[in-house]
Amino acid sequence: MKIATWNINGVRARIDSLTAWLKESQPDVACLQEIKTVDEGFPAGALSDLGYSAAVFGQKGFNGVALLSKYPIEDVRRGLPEDPDPNQSRYIEAVISVPGTALRVASIYLPNGNPIATEKFPYKLAWMQRLEAHARDLLAHEEVLILAGDYNVIPEPVDAKRPQAWVNDALFQPASRAALRSLQALGFTDGLRACEPGPGVYTFWDYQAGAWQKDDGIRIDHLMLSPQAADRLRSAKVDRFTRAWEKPSDHVPVWGEFDLG
Repeated sequence: MKIATWNINGVRARIDSLTAWLKESQPDVACLQEIKTVDEGFPAGALSDLGYSAAVFGQKGFNGVALLSKYPIEDVRRGLPEDPDPNQSRYIEAVISVPGTALRVASIYLPNGNPIATEKFPYKLAWMQRLEAHARDLLAHEEVLILAGDYNVIPEPVDAKRPQAWVNDALFQPASRAALRSLQALGFTDGLRACEPGPGVYTFWDYQAGAWQKDDGIRIDHLMLSPQAADRLRSAKVDRFTRAWEKPSDHVPVWGEFDLG
């Protein structure tokens, strides 16, 4: 089973890219972030034609997350528990029922946190604390669990072509990185790093300054796997080719293949 995550950076603006990628990559489940539309504006019909049902937690013009699946989507949760700002659509979770088993998948769009001298950075860290608390509760179910999405955190210097360029950015602050490590310490495995441990593995290239042409990327899109999911991981990769498409997202898909038999 193939499970992917992609910050699409506007699902309606990039519906052609999304459908082309779905046809080529054929994920069974796709987690989308920054869909930038209300639920009613989500192009569910075009995706249904490709065999995908959708669960959406949209927001007008900003944020927004969705789950696409070739299998039934059940027990949908929109938003984290005790979220003081439920109007920010950043988290959607559901159970995906596949023949003989089920798995729980979440699509996450973690706050950016910039500029760090504003209230946006404490908001990011508080959001990560709520995510960690909820993840701890989910782990207690001892199920195949995948927390996928745009975490807006560069975990280590190896995850950036030029780490020194990010030292004043919220994505690479010690507190941001420590919060991600704290989440992982609950028992999660970084799925992409488990399969691609070397340098040069990026998921985001800025639109500015020829970042894509220079391969000046960072890795901020992650598949965090419960022990039960990590045990079933067979491979994980990045679909870099989508960044070279016309009108691309600045992120590329990350996917993992799992043996659920």
